[in-house]
Amino acid sequence: MSDTSNVARSLRERLGGNTEERLGRALTEVLESPLLTGAVGRAFDAREKAAQAQEVAMGALNIPSAADIERLTRRLRSVSNRLEGIEDGVHRLDRALSLGAVEERLSSIEEQLQALTRKLDASSRQPDAAQAAEAPAASAPGAGTAGKAKPAGAVKAGKAKPAGAVKAGKAKPASRARAKKGSAPTP
Repeated sequence: MSDTSNVARSLRERLGGNTEERLGRALTEVLESPLLTGAVGRAFDAREKAAQAQEVAMGALNIPSAADIERLTRRLRSVSNRLEGIEDGVHRLDRALSLGAVEERLSSIEEQLQALTRKLDASSRQPDAAQAAEAPAASAPGAGTAGKAKPAGAVKAGKAKPAGAVKAGKAKPASRARAKKGSAPTP
């Protein structure tokens, strides 16, 4: 039986290989045939014209075509994406402007303002304290300066005063001081 099966197998191989070659050649000849390519080309042209005629007819009846529906679908997706973005933005604004968040931010701003006010008060008190320390020593009884203003830059016991440092209520205008000394004011 092995001889019979070998013979059948070899016969199938010869016919199968031969048949495949023959079938391949036949298909190549058919596809290269100008008659067939012309017929296929005409069929595609007819299909295209039929699709255009269908779109015109559907447009005349006010029925959307598949292309119209596809365009509409794309536009709806675009609008949907934009709307989601707007909704996200509104949600963020809602969270930022909620009553608790606004109060929280206002209290934080108030705390910062109070801290700044304290710093400004502290820095404005420091020069006042230095002036207050100098004032009692200069206006003490027997100091010999009662009622007279010292010129800017006057030296007292080896210490220079800053320019413009005048005791409150003791300074006289320059024209009155010159008039008392007997000198005429210079322009």
